[in-house]
Amino acid sequence: MKVIIPLAGKGTRLRPHTHTVPKPMLRVAGKPVMDYVLDDVRKLGDVSEVIYITGHLKETVEAHARTAYADLPARFIEQKVQDGTAGAVALAKAFVQEPVLIIFVDTIFDADLGVIKTSLDDGIIWTKEVEDYQRFGVVVTDANGHMTKIVEKPKTPISKRANIGLYYIRDWKLLYEGIDAVLKAPQNQGEYYLTDAFQYMIDHGAKLKVLDVHGWYDAGKIDTLLDTNRVMLEKGLARKPKELEDCTIIEPVYIEDGVVATGSTIGPNVCVLAGSKLLSCTVSDTLIGTKSMLARCTISKSLIGDRVVMEGVKGEVTVGDDAEVRSRA
Repeated sequence: MKVIIPLAGKGTRLRPHTHTVPKPMLRVAGKPVMDYVLDDVRKLGDVSEVIYITGHLKETVEAHARTAYADLPARFIEQKVQDGTAGAVALAKAFVQEPVLIIFVDTIFDADLGVIKTSLDDGIIWTKEVEDYQRFGVVVTDANGHMTKIVEKPKTPISKRANIGLYYIRDWKLLYEGIDAVLKAPQNQGEYYLTDAFQYMIDHGAKLKVLDVHGWYDAGKIDTLLDTNRVMLEKGLARKPKELEDCTIIEPVYIEDGVVATGSTIGPNVCVLAGSKLLSCTVSDTLIGTKSMLARCTISKSLIGDRVVMEGVKGEVTVGDDAEVRSRA
């Protein structure tokens, strides 16, 4: 099986952080978002190649994948034109001669991918039932649990099963036939959508099974990234050093070894990476990168990059790498 991971986007909703860090490498509970996906891929054990569709800050993504996941055979293809999800997957066509698992890494999912090994359907589309279905493309199924169509942002509750960007396609030939048809047609709202290729497959007799994931956690915006960090900490990824001087820790937190903290209250739902310092601070629901220094700050619901200096700051802030913010009030 081949695995295709499109990650060429610029992550505009996560700026300023994505000016210097690729969106898939922003960290949740101390771990890059893409690593949650790749750890699941590694567990499958029968992956012949991972094809990364890269773009923004592609060198950083490639270096990380080659280093952290050197055991997974890899190919890197640059998507020079951002023309949509179908355009991204189309770039891998020449290298696919077997079933494919397609994973978009805006989110972290909790799903049993082992069902792939016993599936007899032409493919599987994973979904998550949501209440705010108007925000998503939702999948409609027949009585046998096979997809009949995807409806983008429905005004009526035709379905509450949101498309989460996780797909297994056994009939890879029909998939690429569908992608070719999509790319020859006029763009859909300015893009070529992979879901339109799935609709082509269904219209030509394919059976795409729809399965629900156990959990689906968004990492595409600052507020949802912070909420996903909270969930990951609650699910068992919390940790803290044995000794912090004169500090109150409100769990769950993720604090790496090498963090210096004195006279501070840290937590809940705080992640602090190695080399950072917190001096007389109160911090909650916040992600702090490496080698940053915060003094006399009271912050919550904040995202702080690497090598940041902050003094006397209060409130909710988002500060990118290598910035300095000081309040004299």
